[in-house]
Parts: sequence; C-alpha cells; structure tokens
Amino acid sequence: MTKVHLGLDVGGTASRWVACDIGGELVARGNLGGATAHVFNPAEKDRLSGVLTQLAGAIADAKLEVLSLTGGLTGFGPAAAPDICSLAAGALGIKPDAVLVIDDIILAYAALFRPGEGHLVSAGTGSIGVHVSESGEVVRVGGRGILVDDAGSGSWIALQALDQIYRAWDRSGSFEAVEALARHLFDKVGGTDWHDVRQFVYAGDRGRIGTLAVAVAEAAIEGDTVALTILHKAAAELSELAKALQARAGSGPVAIIGGVLRLHPVIAADISRHLAGTQIIQPQIDSALAAARLQLGDAGAQWRALLSRDSLGL
Repeated sequence: MTKVHLGLDVGGTASRWVACDIGGELVARGNLGGATAHVFNPAEKDRLSGVLTQLAGAIADAKLEVLSLTGGLTGFGPAAAPDICSLAAGALGIKPDAVLVIDDIILAYAALFRPGEGHLVSAGTGSIGVHVSESGEVVRVGGRGILVDDAGSGSWIALQALDQIYRAWDRSGSFEAVEALARHLFDKVGGTDWHDVRQFVYAGDRGRIGTLAVAVAEAAIEGDTVALTILHKAAAELSELAKALQARAGSGPVAIIGGVLRLHPVIAADISRHLAGTQIIQPQIDSALAAARLQLGDAGAQWRALLSRDSLGL
C-alpha cells in the first residue's frame, strides 16, 4: 500500500481531497459531499462525519495508507478542533495528533504565501481579507456575513440588485427603469411576484442568494447601468479590504480569489485601478493539494508550527 498524506478542503456544498506520497507527488484525488466545521450542531456534525466516512471509503478503494490529514474547513474555530480531529482519526484509522484542521481561508493563504509574504482577499458568496504574519498573528478584515457586511461578495451584489429594482418599483410602480436587471433576477428566482422573491431570499441561505449575482452580471453585459454601477461598487469594496490589510500589516502583493472576479471584466479592471502600484495576482488555488503538501518540506514545517496554534483559528 502506498503511504500518503491527505489534504481535505471542506466547503458547505462540496469537498475535495488529495493524496500525496511522501515525496509530495499526487497519488489520487476526489470529490465528496459538503459540510462545515459547526460540530456543535448535531446535524452539521453528522454531515461532517458522513464526509469523513466517504473519504475513508475512497482511501480504502485506492489501497492507500494514511500517514496524516490536513484539512481546511469552512466555519472553523479552534474550539471545534478536538471533536473534528477525533472524528477524522476514527474514520481514517490514524491517531488524532496526525490530524491538523484549520480555517479554509487560512489554508488558502498558506497555499499562496509563506507567512508574512502577502495579503489575500476572497470574494465568493461572502468576502474576507486575511494576512498571516511571520509570527503567526492573523489580521482579518470583513468576513462578518451578509447581515453585517460581506461587501463586494456575490450575496452582497445580489441583495444590492434586489434593493435597486424594488426602489425603482416603489418610485413608479414599474420595473421599466431597471428592465434588464429585473428580468435576469426574476429568471433566476423563478417568478416575478414579491412572494417568489421573498421565498427565494428568506427561505434560502447566503449561497442561494449569491447565485443571483450571475443575473446582475448578465444584465451588466446587456449594458444595464444599474447593474454596472453595482459591480463597480463591488470592486471598490473588495479593494477596500486590500487597503485595510495594507494599512494594518504593511505593503505586499495582494492575491484575489473567488467567483466574483469571473462575473464581469469590470470588476478586475476596477480593482487594478483602485490598487494602482500594488502587485495583484488572481491565482487558481488547489487548496486540497496545498493541504496535503503542508506535511512536507521547509515551507510546510514553517506553516505547521504556526497552524498548530489556536491564534490561527478565525
């Protein structure tokens, strides 16, 4: 049996795993169901346990021997670590101290930078900025959810658009002034009545709401000025996250990741303009692969020393 280090990237709707041999070469990879680190919730604990059971089955089928597991999980906090390590160790037949679990945004940072090397802004369903110093101090900006902020994120874009079309309705009793934007939003919602929209928004979660950002981008491509204005504002808000990190943690390259960047070219163009003079990168991250390789090499050793500390739990 091939001895491997596992990397696991757990998201709310889907998870990905990678197995690397002791030399860091990719051996196997796969996809699993979604879960969170909210193991204080019995239903979420069951979901995560199910994902780990799926992972154990895939490893057995591939005839691999697990040496370690490094996992990044959405919703992670240090208090959850003992329970998660115990669940993973039990499922995979390894010792709990062979399991390292961290927040998924910290894992994404580690996939891109050595400690202290740069800044990360993530713009997906939510938005957050992170810097990890050489000493392990975490600077976090944003990331407080759609009820507080998440400005520039997919869910924020969607809610801004809904607000604008209903303000237009309130002024005139018609969506004529925002016809393209309203049409694309209603198409995604599946109905034009307020009841349809209310049910879509209030009976769903931020991930479901965030899918409406695609409708805003489609309207912007048609030239809808309200939709374009929202996307310009989103770019400005994401740039502010980067500026906040620079103000608190010093200059350095800024990596921007997440689906919002792929919505419309104006977003990346505006961010470059707002952050003129800053090195901006838009990488594609394989977090599961990065997690597996954190068990290897000098860079991995540097990160493991920091990641084992509670201060890196967001």
